[in-house]
Amino acid sequence: MVHKRILLCSPFAFHITSHHQSVIENLENLYGKRVMQPDNYHGFVDYRVSITHSGGIRRLINDQARFQCDKMEPFKPLNRTQAFAMLEWGLNWVVAAHEVSHLIIHSAVLAKDGKAVVFPAPPGSGKSTLTAYLSRNGWRLLSDEMALVTPLTSTVTPFVRPVCLKNDSIHLVKSWYPDDTFSTIAKDTHKGDVVHMAPGDMAVARESEQAEVVGIVFPRYNKDVFFDVYEMDQATAYTTLAENAFNYTVLQEQGVKSVVHLVENATAFEVEYNSLEELDSFLTEDVLGAAHVK
Repeated sequence: MVHKRILLCSPFAFHITSHHQSVIENLENLYGKRVMQPDNYHGFVDYRVSITHSGGIRRLINDQARFQCDKMEPFKPLNRTQAFAMLEWGLNWVVAAHEVSHLIIHSAVLAKDGKAVVFPAPPGSGKSTLTAYLSRNGWRLLSDEMALVTPLTSTVTPFVRPVCLKNDSIHLVKSWYPDDTFSTIAKDTHKGDVVHMAPGDMAVARESEQAEVVGIVFPRYNKDVFFDVYEMDQATAYTTLAENAFNYTVLQEQGVKSVVHLVENATAFEVEYNSLEELDSFLTEDVLGAAHVK
């Protein structure tokens, strides 16, 4: 059976087609009222994507999930139990590969009082665990995966979607927030076991509210380090931030100037930590606090 839904996830609208009931169930569970029937939506659709079965006889032998957008298939087929995780990764790919009205940085983004901090970080750094914690402790989630920055400004637009938790962080975050909403588990993906956590009500209610980037923090969890922080010079911050920008080269000169603007108008730090509470205090008092003083 073919299922179709519209996902209204500001600033984009996605038309989603799936053969997998589990995809629709997880989609509606995590996105709630932002998912609707296509017949009830009369607005513009930015992207049309699908999660389909394997074709032909392969479906009878080993039914898999395939992601497509405009007949492009950027990923190899995955086990059908990984279909919803594949959709989430596919939505990341669609925006990163096609969006040119924003500078897109691979990072988490959280805000307080209209001031945002971006957290670019490689896999294994603990970024999503940090995102889940901050988003339930007074910070507004704008994104777990990508900062949508208006070129030549410090303005970041929310793209509020579930937080992607992996491996040990799944059980840890579930133990912190047992009453929150989580997807079914996708086992043995290329990232290990994966679960998605629904964004909080505040993040969704304010998904159209932009913020100004005042801090760039490169976090790295280290169980042996309580808290160490190093201020990063602008040249290093520029290079590292540019490496995390999906469409930096596509935007060409505008991309270069946009990254320069960010590092000139935000303080940048590298932080190694094992205490989320200490990191939260540093972000609030030293990063946001310094921005308010300015």
